[in-house]
Amino acid sequence: MDTFSTQALLLTLLILLLVSAFFSASETGMMSLNRYKLRHLVKSRHRAAMRVDRLLQRPDRLLGLILFGNNLVNILASSIATVLAVRVFGDYGILVATTILTFAILIFSEVTPKTLAAMKPERVAYPASILLQLLMWPFYPVVWLINAIANGLLEMTGVKVKKPDEALNSDELRTVLNESAKLIPSSHQEMLMGVLELEHVSVEEIMVPRADIYAININDDWKTIQRQLTNTPHTKVLLYRDTLDDAVGFIHVRDALRLLTREQFQKESLLRTVHEVYFIPEGTPLLVQLIKFRRNKERIGLVVDEYGDIKGLTTLDDILEEIVGDFTTSLAPSPHDEIHPQEDGSYLIEGSANLREINKELDWSFNTDGPRTLNGLILEHFEDLPEVNREMMIAGYRIAIVAVENNMVKLARVTPPRH
Repeated sequence: MDTFSTQALLLTLLILLLVSAFFSASETGMMSLNRYKLRHLVKSRHRAAMRVDRLLQRPDRLLGLILFGNNLVNILASSIATVLAVRVFGDYGILVATTILTFAILIFSEVTPKTLAAMKPERVAYPASILLQLLMWPFYPVVWLINAIANGLLEMTGVKVKKPDEALNSDELRTVLNESAKLIPSSHQEMLMGVLELEHVSVEEIMVPRADIYAININDDWKTIQRQLTNTPHTKVLLYRDTLDDAVGFIHVRDALRLLTREQFQKESLLRTVHEVYFIPEGTPLLVQLIKFRRNKERIGLVVDEYGDIKGLTTLDDILEEIVGDFTTSLAPSPHDEIHPQEDGSYLIEGSANLREINKELDWSFNTDGPRTLNGLILEHFEDLPEVNREMMIAGYRIAIVAVENNMVKLARVTPPRH
């Protein structure tokens, strides 16, 4: 390089540092792109996005090209810097060149361009893809050789080179939704989160308990049956014989009223309008049950345990409300009816209140893996039916028994921990 002037070498060195900065920014920009946004743009036929997507189809080739170019210009820059330093500083030139060039590459060719690319990946990757696509053709044989050797070494160590799996599981998708709060309205975000929660919630967590099912004994006095049908707040009512486990079926109140207006309101005619009972095994995830409701064209069913005993009742509306929130008159009381805030910061909560609903309503953290209701949680902890005014600590929450009735905690005062 003695034939080149110092000015020419210095200008070449600056150009090489800029080229190195280009390769560094291109690498970070390409790898920092939002892949899901990129796919959306590709479907919209965005030309720059399509070009970038073609390069990212083979990330090993793309990285091979970028790293080959980056290392090539850095090594060449190191050689030129050494020649310049030796001309100026003599025997100490190698040490001076190494020190100065290290800082120059780090600042101007690595940290600064990569930081910019990480912050603005689209503004860097889209224009850079034009030049990278052009460079891929002449340098393809070199890139192919580099990748073949590198992939061969990886396979020798037991690592199989394949396209990375970019699919998200439910937990990762939940994290994405939480971090996209500024882009998605809160109501939409809650509904999407509700859909994801369906696979983690079973039917018995949202069902109307057996004791709260509104049902009519078909063997009762006929006037009693007529009065119950005309006064029911529900559109469908369960009919049974003497015991709830001997369920006859569901009757639509509209059909019963039609019989009444035609003066054909008798047991025999009423039983002919009964719809067959649809049974739901306990433990069925809500997502599975939602699909089954759609497949079987059903909207209501009885939850049964492994012995066939009825545990509760679940409707399609109950599942939909897990997604969109309360929008209908539910068979079960809403959390607002069972939770009563007090001035001292405590809450009077009915024992039949569902723990999961309590957690959702008050942002608490009761364990829902065991008992489903507050009464069940208290009985499990105390291992007996507690007396009125008895206090206990469960998971950091102070619980005082206010009322006990029919062998269950009817009402309790719950004081959350102070933070």
